[in-house]
Amino acid sequence: MRIPPYYQKPSWQRFFVGMVFGAMISWGFFLYSYSVLQEKNVEIMTKQKDTIKQLRKENEIWKEDIQKLNDQNEKLLTVQNIKVNIKNAERYKLDKIMEYLIKKHVEEDLSDLKAKNIESVINTRHLITKAIENEEFKVEDKEYKAKVSQLVISTTIIVEIEIVSVK
Repeated sequence: MRIPPYYQKPSWQRFFVGMVFGAMISWGFFLYSYSVLQEKNVEIMTKQKDTIKQLRKENEIWKEDIQKLNDQNEKLLTVQNIKVNIKNAERYKLDKIMEYLIKKHVEEDLSDLKAKNIESVINTRHLITKAIENEEFKVEDKEYKAKVSQLVISTTIIVEIEIVSVK
């Protein structure tokens, strides 16, 4: 069997040459369109990576800010300070040293309340007043008792007491 001599006819030759040129043009078009699409995809991916980095940084900043706010709120919800005021120090003619010693003694009694939750301190406010009122203070051979006239509980506990002479 023999292959027919189509290569000798000009119509077939034009057909094969057209196929070769068509294949080359289509291959060139394919490479061009594929490279353009890949370039666009690389550009999009680069923008997305930059956006992701930026959002992660913002997320970290937000986390730090929220952590700082939580720490501040936690501090606001705990007792930080204790202040004691004596209302009637002039009545018993207490000098500054005696007044200071009484204040210091009351502050030492209440020092366990520092860094405690305000809610738990509020729940035990009656025990706090009883603890202060049942205490006797000796200052220069005189005994005094304290009566709580006002108790303010916040981040700073403010206790106003009145001194009462025992003897």
